[in-house]
Amino acid sequence: MRTTVYPFSLLIVIACLSGCGSQDENANTWPEGAWKRHTIDDSSFGADGTRFADINKDGRLDITSPWEQGGQVRVYINPGNAGLRDPWPAVTVGEVGDPEDSFFVDLDDDGFFDVVSSCEGETRAMFVHWSPTDPDRLLDPQAWETAEFSAASGLGRWMYGFAMQVDGKAGVDLVAGAKSGYLGWFESPNNPRDLKSWRWHPLIQTQWPMTLRPNDIDGDGDLDIVATERRGPRRGAFWMENPGASLATSVAWKEHRIGLIDEHEALHNTIADLDGDGLEDVLVAVKGGPIRFHRRASQSPLTWETYTIEIPPHAGGGKAVKVADINLDGQLDLAVSCEHAIDGKIGTYWLSYNNSPTESQWSPTSISGPEGFINDLIQLTDLDGDGDLDVVTVEEKGPYLARGYQGKELGVIWYENPAR
Repeated sequence: MRTTVYPFSLLIVIACLSGCGSQDENANTWPEGAWKRHTIDDSSFGADGTRFADINKDGRLDITSPWEQGGQVRVYINPGNAGLRDPWPAVTVGEVGDPEDSFFVDLDDDGFFDVVSSCEGETRAMFVHWSPTDPDRLLDPQAWETAEFSAASGLGRWMYGFAMQVDGKAGVDLVAGAKSGYLGWFESPNNPRDLKSWRWHPLIQTQWPMTLRPNDIDGDGDLDIVATERRGPRRGAFWMENPGASLATSVAWKEHRIGLIDEHEALHNTIADLDGDGLEDVLVAVKGGPIRFHRRASQSPLTWETYTIEIPPHAGGGKAVKVADINLDGQLDLAVSCEHAIDGKIGTYWLSYNNSPTESQWSPTSISGPEGFINDLIQLTDLDGDGDLDVVTVEEKGPYLARGYQGKELGVIWYENPAR
């Protein structure tokens, strides 16, 4: 691993962020990115991630987000450019306990996107929120129907899920991971609406799974599962090898290590070809430590090299990371969100490398400024259609308000990229 040490003069910044709070007298401040923040929804408590789909087929991405402390799963209909910077039209598609995750999937193959939610806490359940088949009733909460997956009830604190065709039979299946439970998949019956007939296939025990992603890691034509485990013996990034549709229910899925993290908690991951060598890499945000850049060194045999990318001074602890060309200079950058961004620390920012992505010191630019406390998953998309990528994320204080933390929760928000 190569570490580049920059002279202090190169870190002198353009201007100090307003409202930075108390800082060490020798600490450098950050360049201000001047990203405008827009609120999609701040009506509840504990916004916990966003997922996208075009559910009304108008060519624009809509959003679902769970509100953990508010006990709501909500959907936001993209209003188009005229209304992007105002709160979006929204509907509560279901009220459930402790929703930690929600995502879109047309579960019954009727041509309309439903929403699946995963619940932790004492609820320990997964639900489907069936969409109305009348597009004119998408914003009518009475038109959505909530039902529970029997096979998921009580098996663990469900944290994250996604839809994937695993066995090549019936409808689309569901992959999910639970805190103090298992990572595995639910096999769809011939009638997906018969929620009592879904069958659970546990793969491995988990202590605290974070992001789960479908990806053909080994290049054999089927989708494997890429995961990060926050704690326990599997802490770090790994992938589960899909044995193929015909063997998915009868043969054990092999676990393969991408990178182990011993001293910190591994949080959300992303998959991208950061170094431009034609092989996809895996990056992991780490609580209290540097971002892990797991570079795929070769495909056959599949090998990984791990580099560290330091969190800048006066940023919160890393929570999620995404890869994209943020400033349109032709070079891939990192967008990073942080948790526990208090006392003037920055909660969302982007990083640019100088010579190589394997460097440990990258140059930061603020996106959020010091506002916000716990920022979560990042999604990058050109919301306003101006040719650059905007940042969609959430900021939550729900679980901490009772502990004396002040300030309004920002909720579901997006930051407007000033590159164009």
